[in-house]
Amino acid sequence: MNRQQAKEILLLYRPESADANDPEFAEALALAREDAELGRWFEKHCAAQRAIRQRFRQIEVPRGLKEQILSEPKARSVAVWWREPAVLAAAAVVAALLGIAALWWRAGSPQEEAEAFATYRSRMATAVLRNYAMSLETNSVAEIRAHLAQHQAPAEYVLPKKLAETPLAGCGVLSWQATRVSMLCFLTGKPLEPGQKSDLYLFVVDRSALPDAPAATEPQFARVNKLLTASWSVGDKTYILAGEGDEEFLRQYL
Repeated sequence: MNRQQAKEILLLYRPESADANDPEFAEALALAREDAELGRWFEKHCAAQRAIRQRFRQIEVPRGLKEQILSEPKARSVAVWWREPAVLAAAAVVAALLGIAALWWRAGSPQEEAEAFATYRSRMATAVLRNYAMSLETNSVAEIRAHLAQHQAPAEYVLPKKLAETPLAGCGVLSWQATRVSMLCFLTGKPLEPGQKSDLYLFVVDRSALPDAPAATEPQFARVNKLLTASWSVGDKTYILAGEGDEEFLRQYL
């Protein structure tokens, strides 16, 4: 695990909570203790979380709100109670805090932006390694494109000729920050492990979501845990092909 990968995991960490004992955070927390720069970032993250939590705790429930909701007809309560000045003020505070939180979570240094693609690639591979379930199981190209389009994920992708000839098992929709990612699942013909439904995965995302997306159509190879990945861009889409094997294995589908 590198520093950027640890940051992506620790963004979900909440101080003074059960997260401290969650195995999902163990490796990232250990790296934060060893890496001075990551440790400073983590302290800042925890401080921001504590400040946001404290501000939420300071929001007062409007006086008489509970009684008003319980005593008035449902239709009237929906139409009237939320217009009370106190409620509007509380809502404004919540909105402001959520805005601050969003800026904090999305903000990154130039170095972090330069490493965005590596983090995205790692996140997609991790989803596969955790047996992310397909949202549609089918070998129909038309059904898969329609399903992805229905869920606002990239559906107008272009497959390499050899990959287009590979049997499909289905698809899924993931997310990268605020962007939908299409996951196409293929079958290479190798024996599958129990519970495994595919063994070759293609991730498609809008190129604009990644400031350092590969600029070339020629694939770039990188290993993520036990998966080898090949990454490239065509037009306004960026692609990652991932599977267990070596470079020669992946090139069969490119």
